[in-house]
Amino acid sequence: MTTPEDTIAALARRLDDAQTSCTDTPSLADDNNIDIDDAYKIQNALLERRVGRGESIVGVKLGFTSKAKMAQMGVSEVIVGQLTDAMTVENGGDVDLSSFIHPKIEPEVAYRLSKDVDLDDPSVDIESCVDAVAAAMEIIDSRYRDFRFTYTDVVADNTSAAGYVIGPWQPLQDVSDRVVRMKVGSEEVVGSTSAILGDPAQALHALLDIARRRRIPLRAGQVILAGAATAAIQLDEVTAQCDVAGLGTVSVRGVR
Repeated sequence: MTTPEDTIAALARRLDDAQTSCTDTPSLADDNNIDIDDAYKIQNALLERRVGRGESIVGVKLGFTSKAKMAQMGVSEVIVGQLTDAMTVENGGDVDLSSFIHPKIEPEVAYRLSKDVDLDDPSVDIESCVDAVAAAMEIIDSRYRDFRFTYTDVVADNTSAAGYVIGPWQPLQDVSDRVVRMKVGSEEVVGSTSAILGDPAQALHALLDIARRRRIPLRAGQVILAGAATAAIQLDEVTAQCDVAGLGTVSVRGVR
């Protein structure tokens, strides 16, 4: 059964209100039967509200790029959210924690698109559409109460996208199996870029597949966050710093 458009709009408004008021909301699945198609429709409606307030789409992000996370959520494919300019944090800058509900931060690998990706060209090579790579971190902030959510909840909530920071861009290179270190205050995690689908470049191909099916534009100049290399850490009033071997360092400081 197709979910009515007014229900899609109402659920998008509910998630948008949660984000703008920094007030969590119960899982949509508690009182709605939504499938993955509905979830992406809600995400699109949510983004339309943000764009309507003057924000611009500047990139995309992938979620569930860890095989362990896929297994935990009982899914077999990654999910995609979209980034706006309001989510951008300057490398080494401050991020206002009061604008989030319960922020966490995770280390990422970022790519930069050098040209538009033709979603209707079956022969397009998405790796040839990328010209740079960088160390990055993403701030995630699920809008759901007590972190209780379903797979479709996460997609509807724009995959918990809240903020991101990117280090200096480096020439495109093989970044498979690079050591990743992230320190948040006194807490440190160490991982590998291989946690991102075995190789972050594989995230580009996974993105292309979903972008084609969900008609998500991929434009020159946009950023692609390939996925988390380790588990996320709660972000408090401390400095978070991430180093990806061969790519350099990126940092941000939580303030109130």
